[in-house]
Amino acid sequence: MLLRGGTLHTAGPDRGTALAVEHGRILWIGEDPAGLGEADEVIELDGALVTPAFVDAHVHTVQTGFLLTQLDLRGCSSRTEVLDLVARRTRTDIESGSGEAVLIGSGWDETRWADPALPTAAELDRAAPGRRVLLERIDGHSSVVSPALAQVVPGLSAIDGWSESGRVEREARHAVVAVLGGLLGPDERLAAARAAVTRYAAHGIAAFHENAAPHIGPEYELALVRQAAQEHGLLPTLYWGELGAVEAAERLGVAGLAGDLNVDGAIGSRTSALRADYHDCAGHAGATYLNPEQIAEHVVACTAAGLQAGFHCIGDAAIDAIAEGFTKAAGRVGVHALRRARHRLEHLEMPSPAALETLAALGVIASVQPQFDALWGGPEGMYAERLGARWQGMNPLGTMGLELAFGSDTPVTEPDPWASVRAAVYHHEPAQRLDPRRAFEAHTAGGWIASGADELVGTIEVGATAHLAIWDCPDGLDPQSPTLPLLDPDATLPRLRRLLVAGADVHAPEPTTTLGVR
Repeated sequence: MLLRGGTLHTAGPDRGTALAVEHGRILWIGEDPAGLGEADEVIELDGALVTPAFVDAHVHTVQTGFLLTQLDLRGCSSRTEVLDLVARRTRTDIESGSGEAVLIGSGWDETRWADPALPTAAELDRAAPGRRVLLERIDGHSSVVSPALAQVVPGLSAIDGWSESGRVEREARHAVVAVLGGLLGPDERLAAARAAVTRYAAHGIAAFHENAAPHIGPEYELALVRQAAQEHGLLPTLYWGELGAVEAAERLGVAGLAGDLNVDGAIGSRTSALRADYHDCAGHAGATYLNPEQIAEHVVACTAAGLQAGFHCIGDAAIDAIAEGFTKAAGRVGVHALRRARHRLEHLEMPSPAALETLAALGVIASVQPQFDALWGGPEGMYAERLGARWQGMNPLGTMGLELAFGSDTPVTEPDPWASVRAAVYHHEPAQRLDPRRAFEAHTAGGWIASGADELVGTIEVGATAHLAIWDCPDGLDPQSPTLPLLDPDATLPRLRRLLVAGADVHAPEPTTTLGVR
């Protein structure tokens, strides 16, 4: 395959306008392909930009699919609008004689409402009489359930995190998710996974890291995600977030016991573990789910088994516990063993300089989401509302000092890598902004490094695997970074023309809506 007449985002100084692919690898890069002989296929780029394809280092595929196939609440501006959508969907399902065993609405964010009061169980029952309904907050760490769903969760009213209003968090929410594993089965989940994988490909994502866990979905979801990815030609790396479950990791064929193994929760739900109280909730500092000794034991067990260990950690108290746990683990297995294992942390939003210094010395990789700052950072954002002045210094991309891998945490944010790159370049705090090329590398090569890949991948150079994306750039290229598109806040982001995974064509229809549009 010969691609010619474009701009190449190459690894070295020799830019070239053309490249050749053979047996899934880049064979040649240059200006004049005359000496190559006849190609089986020629792609005329007509000035398009060719880059390494993206890697999304943190996704929840089935949950993203539910947002696409069920009820999207991300655009809602009030509790009333949420309830109206639930009622409308229920009427439609009744009229059509269809409807899922559980109606899932995802993405509500009360911090964007004039009145932050949440829908109640009683209101859900009036909107969808007798129906099992689950409304998931945008961060996935708290939900509201209808009475019909609550009554099929054994002992729910006695579980930590239950409220009579129908709100569930912590262990109560985990109990609801466990029951959903039987109510929404493999057929529904495979359909959701297929919808999500199609969305990934449409954004130029060749590979993704699935962050599965018992509190997110049943074990069998992993096989469905793997199947959907293989059908579409994408490359998944699977993680299972269960403490010390080495036998399960071997049985499930995952890369590690990592991802969303929660040390704490989320700031929006006020379940992230903080050193001091929430600014808008005196007397409450979130929750820590694992202590340093548990963290150390998990890291040691994974290191011995040749698995990546990893944790979800957001609040400063949680990250302090992580740093202490990793230090204990290093004392037992040695620093070299930890560095070789490439253990990883998800989110890492409120780290102290001391914690970062510890984690950097131990070779820990930071799997982070720049769109979090774009959505919730700044003096008027949700972080400032929840944390006050502590919003400053959050998501310190520019000074983190760790190997970075970018992801979306979809369905929390759109799986749109160019939006993430732009968010990193225009971080709310100038000191934390990344150079465009560095930000782009975190969403391409950084993802491969985070998954443990050592082969030549995530770059455009001779011998590299041909995971390539071809882009139309409506507003042109960046004069300061001429092999990247213009990423100014008002610029139109690139549109995918074609996606190649190991040289094979992956047909990805251009997305016409975003996850936040119903």
